Amino acid sequence: MYDDIAELYHLIYEDWNTAIVRQAVALDHVITGLLGRAPHRLLDVSCGIGTQALGLAARGYRVSAADLSAGAVARARREARCRGLSIDFSVADMRDCEKRGSQAYDVLLCADNSITHLEGLPEMSRAVKAFFECLRPGGIALVGIRDYATENDLTTPQMHPYGFREHAGHRYFVVQTRDGRENRYEVTMYFVREAEVDRPPAVTAGTSRYYVIDVDQLVELFREAGFDEVRRLDGVMHQPLMVGRRSG
Repeated sequence: MYDDIAELYHLIYEDWNTAIVRQAVALDHVITGLLGRAPHRLLDVSCGIGTQALGLAARGYRVSAADLSAGAVARARREARCRGLSIDFSVADMRDCEKRGSQAYDVLLCADNSITHLEGLPEMSRAVKAFFECLRPGGIALVGIRDYATENDLTTPQMHPYGFREHAGHRYFVVQTRDGRENRYEVTMYFVREAEVDRPPAVTAGTSRYYVIDVDQLVELFREAGFDEVRRLDGVMHQPLMVGRRSG
């Protein structure tokens, strides 16, 4: 999905630049509360177009960032360059993140429900174990996840409009559809450029799949991987944030 929509993905936010700053402030507050204030080394394993990585780098974090989507990474790299930020980007699978350096990072970040793109609990467990291996002793993992316990029936087709957005002199209507079955659901993002007097409408779309996992199940995966002080934080981001520390 993200290769197809990377150039327009920022339109899910009413103001992407404001969201970048706001999320960085929120994450920095959590991180400094747990690790103290320092130029922490952070690995974002699902950076997308850079929403969290850009903001944290601007706040002084030494950021490495990866994503499985080459299109999203290309967009994030360009955004970092435009902002004068130094971020080490790569195209990589979060399940193999320990290859970036065992015990090398103070913070590992996996935001925006990205872990549930993985196919079921075994693959999510593999990813969480890789997160653990990336962290130095005392380091922390932060994983954002949708609280499916509060969601409507995912087996019923749903439409979630984001509204109208202005971009490059055109107006877009942005909408997401969800179509679920059992423990998974398909998501399609549509960016509809409206018709103009001398130009027909155009649709950019991308589809992906998510697998449903309960927050308590993710807590258990953290503990099985060796994390201590595992807990859920609400009200920090737009989704619950799971936190675990690698002790020792």
